[in-house]
Amino acid sequence: MEIIVTKITENEILQLQEIGKKTFSETFSENNTEESMNEYLETSFSTEKLKSEINDENSEFYFAKLNDEVIGYLKLNTGSSQTEIKDNNALEIERIYVSKDFHGKKVGQILYEKAIEIASQKKVDYVWLGVWENNLRAIKFYQKNGFVEFDKHIFRLGNEEQTDIMMKLNLKN
Repeated sequence: MEIIVTKITENEILQLQEIGKKTFSETFSENNTEESMNEYLETSFSTEKLKSEINDENSEFYFAKLNDEVIGYLKLNTGSSQTEIKDNNALEIERIYVSKDFHGKKVGQILYEKAIEIASQKKVDYVWLGVWENNLRAIKFYQKNGFVEFDKHIFRLGNEEQTDIMMKLNLKN
């Protein structure tokens, strides 16, 4: 099984919308109201928002593909495009999502390694992210990769407030 990681371009927005909505729903729909999920998906994955994010010089998106099928994606932010910390010496992994059919097949690890490769190229001091406190699978994944909890913040999903654990990985010793 050869997974290819490719940078997403503006002409792939529809594929990004599709995998974004699919994987977010697979991950969170059973724990949230349909109304909140629909509102979040329509706002966060609107064509205008994705086009703006793809064209942002401080954000990068990558697809994970198997036989030309998009099976996951990665979103990275630096500088002022980071969602919380605006540190020029940091890189944020805003999203790593993999289609449920490919969980446990190292796709997330491949996307994660791409993020670390880019962080190294950019010579940042650390990588950080926010992960929902109830997403134990993701928390374990990041802990296994050396991330440690350093704070918490509120994530809004529709009308609901949820707690994200903020985690970081120092790249400088």
